[in-house]
Amino acid sequence: MKKTHLLLSVLALTLFNSCRTSDENDNESLSRQEVHSKIVNVTNHDGRPFSTGSGSVAGKFVSGPGGGVLMQGFYWDVPEGGNWWNTVKDKLTAWSDSGISAVWLPPASKAQNGAYSMGYDPTDYYDFGNFNQNGSVETRFGSRAELEALITKAHAENMQVYADIVINHNSGGQSQANPFTGTNTWTDFSGVASGKFLRSYNDFYKNSYGNNDEGAFGGFPDLCHANPYVQDWLWGRDDSVGKYYKNVMKFDGWRFDYVKGFGPWVVNNWNSNVGGFSVGELWDSNVNTLEWWANNANSSVFDFAAYYKMDEAFDNGNLNVLNDDMMWKRNPYKAVTFVANHDTDIINNKMPAYAYILTHEGYPTIFYRDYEEWLNKERLNNLIWIHNNKATGTTSILYTDNDEYIARRNGYNGNPGLVVYINNSSSWQERWIETNWSSQQIKDFTGNSNWYPTTQGDKWVKIQAPPNSYSIWSLNQ
Repeated sequence: MKKTHLLLSVLALTLFNSCRTSDENDNESLSRQEVHSKIVNVTNHDGRPFSTGSGSVAGKFVSGPGGGVLMQGFYWDVPEGGNWWNTVKDKLTAWSDSGISAVWLPPASKAQNGAYSMGYDPTDYYDFGNFNQNGSVETRFGSRAELEALITKAHAENMQVYADIVINHNSGGQSQANPFTGTNTWTDFSGVASGKFLRSYNDFYKNSYGNNDEGAFGGFPDLCHANPYVQDWLWGRDDSVGKYYKNVMKFDGWRFDYVKGFGPWVVNNWNSNVGGFSVGELWDSNVNTLEWWANNANSSVFDFAAYYKMDEAFDNGNLNVLNDDMMWKRNPYKAVTFVANHDTDIINNKMPAYAYILTHEGYPTIFYRDYEEWLNKERLNNLIWIHNNKATGTTSILYTDNDEYIARRNGYNGNPGLVVYINNSSSWQERWIETNWSSQQIKDFTGNSNWYPTTQGDKWVKIQAPPNSYSIWSLNQ
């Protein structure tokens, strides 16, 4: 009797375990099917990294597998007093050591508000803080000598320096009678201290070339790019603004302000005549508009489409929107991604956003205050290292729902790429995912997970991500 009971118990336990194993296998199979059915190849190209076309000057890690990272080296209303160039110069070594390959500076020339101006109301493009006009010699940021010392130091650190170029409008001219408006206008720039690029009413709209162009800003005199004289001084002649900035001041590239205000042909002509890296501030979330402008300007463009999608994803609990169209998906070689800048800072949940742009394609930008003041610098440096060393190849989205997002960089030129897992929920999450690696151990390079799983022969593996955070996986090598 006892033996019968024992035999029945063993049979029951075996049957139970068999059913449980079968259920687990079914669940695993369903999980794999669920992930596999959602895999979307986002980009299709040869896998090469983003390049700034830097020529002889390249950031310390630009030649590495992941490409470069840009630092926006200012914010709105940095301290007055002429010390900002020195402040940035003192940080360049640490930035370069962390993997930053370029720094974008605010408008460097003398503006209407002199020592108080952030530079977006330019008066004299050739006064870098060395002429006494508009109430000061130095700009808000410092002297010409201090700016040149900053640029020299950046190049010694093997970093690029990008100038913020404001050519839509001018400010600080004197009043003059204007026959095209029948009034007096503030368009007399014949007395600028540098003696270069003297302007009058015919160099601004409305004038003999027409009533207006694509856009004016803030009531400032609207520079007329249709005028050959203006073109010559901006990019044509040997001492034009563009060539002076590049050949004399030694800037390596350009961030063009408010490009909605003039046609993309302006930036195209500048780039053709001057050269250097360029990115346009086209404040528009429409990807078609961004792509149109970038193609016609022959320039990179800030990916405002990705910016607004990240805000919706990470602040409003809908990671599914990361499936939507963005500029970096259309053309990763003309997309500059960002989480915040001096004009707009709407994303609150920033670390997942930085994990997103530093693992995905495009040219990621770090905002000064996020890096130096507001966020965890150690975690940002970790993401920069991952970007520079692991973020290679085309992109495939493996899984999304409201709280989870998993994407794979498919590797390039022997570099294995990575898998990024962003978890917006309040608990740990796990997923089976398909990698590019067969029977190899992987690890989370953020250190957020202590798992060291080995991928199966069919390249599948289970990974995890901590609550309200992320993990980033690649081969343990």
